[in-house]
Amino acid sequence: MADIDPGPGAVAVARAREAALLQERLVAHAATRMTDRAPAPMALPASVYTDPGRFEAERAALFRRLPLVAGLSRDLPAGGTMLFEAAGPSILLTRGRDGAVRAFRNLCTHRGAKLVTGAEGHCLKRARLTCPFHAWTFDLAGRLVAQPGSAGFEGHPAGARDLLPVAVEERHGLLFVQLDGTMDLDAHLGAMAPVLALMALADAEPVRHGAIPCAANWKYALDTYGEGYHFASLHPRNIGITHLSDVAVFDAFGRHHRIAFPTKAMGTLADTPRADWPAMDYNAVHFVFPNSVIFMGSVEPGKTFVQLFRLFPQAVDRMTCRFSVYAPGGVRNEAHRAETEAGYTLTEEVVRTEDYAQAEASFASLREAPDGFAVMLGANEIALQRFHRAVGEAVGMPV
Repeated sequence: MADIDPGPGAVAVARAREAALLQERLVAHAATRMTDRAPAPMALPASVYTDPGRFEAERAALFRRLPLVAGLSRDLPAGGTMLFEAAGPSILLTRGRDGAVRAFRNLCTHRGAKLVTGAEGHCLKRARLTCPFHAWTFDLAGRLVAQPGSAGFEGHPAGARDLLPVAVEERHGLLFVQLDGTMDLDAHLGAMAPVLALMALADAEPVRHGAIPCAANWKYALDTYGEGYHFASLHPRNIGITHLSDVAVFDAFGRHHRIAFPTKAMGTLADTPRADWPAMDYNAVHFVFPNSVIFMGSVEPGKTFVQLFRLFPQAVDRMTCRFSVYAPGGVRNEAHRAETEAGYTLTEEVVRTEDYAQAEASFASLREAPDGFAVMLGANEIALQRFHRAVGEAVGMPV
């Protein structure tokens, strides 16, 4: 896919064109009950999920030395501050009146106290950051601007006690933070960048944030987002009613990918002239390596929503998903807000009681598997195969 003009009109045209191309592929797959496939099945050692040493290598290589999605642009308006703590250290994001996004360790440079506490992902407006311990005060650019009892610190170089910066960049409506090292976001996103641009996420208004815990390895839970093979068996009362199981369109963009699933109704369009097909909004699941899933969908034509899932490991057998829902283009009225919130509630329940409940039960069983046991990823689980290979390569432990 070629880069697109960032103007809103050009993005809308490009998104509609991409939706039409996806629709053609989805209809063809639905009609034949075929799915995009890898060349062959793949045996994956159970230790990929259960080995504590591998888990620590993943936390170091993926969650400290790669850009991580901290939120969407409108999560952090001008004059706002927002906590990002799910990856480990407490990070404070700010957006000054100049519109620039900055990130710092949430750590007072006097005695190390937290400057800001509260719920992660929720923005608070403030002009200054004041430490609750001794009232050292910083502006939103991280500069120390007030220091009670400053005479006791005479001789310390100016600026030496400003806040400790963390690498942060804003791109395509997404806020990226990297805990260690220098961020090269262009290299990280690569061919995925224009795909993200299609969604115009900079205009998406946050509606609701929350967290979903799961007592399973973070990769095992993340695997549930990468295949529709389980729709009929695990989701018979919801998505299994509307969508075909084990049928998907897959596109790889380096270590990232996009996957789309056809509805059952699409299977009937193959015998209908293309000009008579109903228009399809752009609908797809986007994976941003290593841990973020962005789903853009619609409840009916013209009513789109964005759901952001970010899975963070806490232990080899425990993770938390930070789940957020957004209204593309902003909330139009209270009815629109209620619809978007209802989508959050329904999705959260399905993910928690079906996907993650199954992940927990399966992971507990997997931990008791005999030495040398391997799970089998089918050729129809192409996204999972590519993901695990990418993780193995990133941590220097190929599968």
